Amino acid sequence: MAAASDPIRHVLLLMLENRSFDQMLGCFKAVYPDLVGVDPASPGQNADSDGRIYRQAPTALRQMLKWDPHHEVEHVADQLANGNAGFVRDFSAAYPDSTLAARQQIMSYYPLDFLPALHRLARGFTICDHWHASLPGPTWPNRFFALTGTTNGRVDMPGDGTHSADLPGYFEQTQDTIFDRLNERAIDWKVYFHDIPQTTVLTHQRQPHNVARYFYIDQFYDDARGSAEAFPQFALIEPNYLGFGLNDGHPPHDIMRAEKLIADVYNAIRANETLWQSTLLIVAYDEHGGFYDQVAPPIAAPPDDPAQEYPFNRLGVRVPAILVSPWVEARVDATQYDHTSVLRYLTDKWQLGPLGARTAAAASVCAAISSTELRSDTLPRIELTAAELAPPDPAQEEAAFGEINCHQTALQLLAAHLKAEAVQEIPLLASLAARCLEGLRFLVEAALRRLYGQTPGIRVSIAEPDKLAGTKDVAARDHVARFIMRKKQYAAIGLKARLDDSALDAPQVGHALQTLEQISGRKFDGLGRRDRVGAARWLAGDRKS
Repeated sequence: MAAASDPIRHVLLLMLENRSFDQMLGCFKAVYPDLVGVDPASPGQNADSDGRIYRQAPTALRQMLKWDPHHEVEHVADQLANGNAGFVRDFSAAYPDSTLAARQQIMSYYPLDFLPALHRLARGFTICDHWHASLPGPTWPNRFFALTGTTNGRVDMPGDGTHSADLPGYFEQTQDTIFDRLNERAIDWKVYFHDIPQTTVLTHQRQPHNVARYFYIDQFYDDARGSAEAFPQFALIEPNYLGFGLNDGHPPHDIMRAEKLIADVYNAIRANETLWQSTLLIVAYDEHGGFYDQVAPPIAAPPDDPAQEYPFNRLGVRVPAILVSPWVEARVDATQYDHTSVLRYLTDKWQLGPLGARTAAAASVCAAISSTELRSDTLPRIELTAAELAPPDPAQEEAAFGEINCHQTALQLLAAHLKAEAVQEIPLLASLAARCLEGLRFLVEAALRRLYGQTPGIRVSIAEPDKLAGTKDVAARDHVARFIMRKKQYAAIGLKARLDDSALDAPQVGHALQTLEQISGRKFDGLGRRDRVGAARWLAGDRKS
């Protein structure tokens, strides 16, 4: 159970993508000899499918082009064979035309202090050197575990080239989520996102009262500058998954983009002293991305789903994870964690309802938090140099922009699903009108192209109206933006009905008022009848209430 004196009021989760612990933080064995990391005197090694040996070695390569290492369950099983001896073999078998240098990258790691944000946080706060992905598989099911404690039996994701026949099933993750449990207790939360919030694949998150709590990333920086009391008690930051600004850490894009995001998030909360003194920032990666790690994943408690296509009895590969707060020490925590450890901490901390057997069996991160000593020696700010911010090879970065990985394909499919779901909810006449307007827009654009000449495949997104972008990511961004706008309008209708209901208990009233405050920008004072009636009147159009 969480300690009664737990000083943390705000928990912020930043989850990045597709990196192993040894690759990103293994170098810290030089700082902490007991850390299970890279030993240059006795490095780990793997052989490729041709029998060549590759050993762990430092790298300064910021991008890995053309060949995205596999991390589906069948590939991870091969990687973990014979004591984690199959990482390079799996990669070389999947990409027989890959170069020897590319194969070496599967075994390589970033040297100490090369990563300007992650390594500075690792020096100053708590490294979790036994934090595992929740299953030995890809991004989506690991993120489902992180937010729900289960995957509803799924171990794969759309876009991996083998499961397209059951595409609709991917968007029916009907299990309860941490957000449902927070709603039940009127615990304030938000999701801050850049382009396509992957969490909307969870069915409950597409309900209007939950979509109302989704905000573009700029709102996070505004909120962090404001009152600590008004900052959400739990917040999730979803990185930029698509387009030229991709900063989720996923190959092939420049890894410094993810470093910039980590630095920006840290700097935002660190600059607000009151917020900083009450916040736990958890920086973690969802899965290992096919890169080598030396630790064999341990067994795990299966989730309690009635139907499963996989036993779910083993954790995934170790991933980087750091606990950041003035209430944690600069040290290594060797506790066995996985993504459901965050859920265990939150459910204990706020006495939330259960989230399945896996969460109940997980170790809570609570033990890493001190309840007595507020540190005054924490890093004041993270700055990236001009060389770190600029891609070392702009041509390579441009080439990376043209590559679409499996996760991006899956997100584009999700965006199309959101569009279809939103259209289905529009009355027939409105739907026909919307289609007519879309047709008119196409005709206008065609006329402008004839007048001014063909554009080089660029458009402007309603989600980012001040920027030009490639056409391949604009449609997906626009589907999401329209979905969010429509659902927030529906949320207002539902909130008025809830606030008019005199039988609503105090937590339900609190949740409704919190949600309304977030989407209206207006502050209501409390849970009393006067506040709820005034809020309902405001929603009805009486702006004097």
